[in-house]
Amino acid sequence: MDLLSLFVRSIFVDNMIFAFFLGMCSYLAVSKSVKTAFGLGLAVTFVLVVTLPVNYLLQTKVLGPNCLADGVDLTFLSFILFIAVIAGIVQLVEMVVEKFAPALYASLGIFLPLIAVNCAIMGGSLFMQQRIGLEPTDPKAITDIVSAIVYALGSGIGWLIAIVALAAVREKMAYSNVPPALRGLGITFIVVGLMAMSFMCFSGLKL
Repeated sequence: MDLLSLFVRSIFVDNMIFAFFLGMCSYLAVSKSVKTAFGLGLAVTFVLVVTLPVNYLLQTKVLGPNCLADGVDLTFLSFILFIAVIAGIVQLVEMVVEKFAPALYASLGIFLPLIAVNCAIMGGSLFMQQRIGLEPTDPKAITDIVSAIVYALGSGIGWLIAIVALAAVREKMAYSNVPPALRGLGITFIVVGLMAMSFMCFSGLKL
């Protein structure tokens, strides 16, 4: 399996925002400033890189069929355990940011602890779970912990690029003559839609 192909696809083709629209609440709310958006994007990327490999090990070593004992399948517990892992890592990230970057912590506000319920984080783990059973020749397949880390990093960077790009556009729009009826979230939704359409150009990308 080509790790580079998996990495590039997770950034551009299977972008969490523009392909699946996951994590839209914090994406729209925290994308008013590039600095704040970049900080949140880094936090989301870090949480993905840490939680997705842990959840991969949980799925393949504990929850999967015949992992603990023959005939035992605990996959039905994956949703609960994935959330528990994500919540624990987010709590750790929140404490670190508060300790070493209080200004960023204040600017992110409620959306930093809300990373725990960010759809992109949980979506990454659920997509990983689906990709474990794919053929190794499939460019989307996740076959080991290294590919899980690569997929998590690519997904996080894709989310980071999406939120920073939108924040840059919104900062410029603050000085633009936007029609009154479209100011605020109206023009933001239009911009997001146009950006999603532009990312569709990568749908046929093959490495």
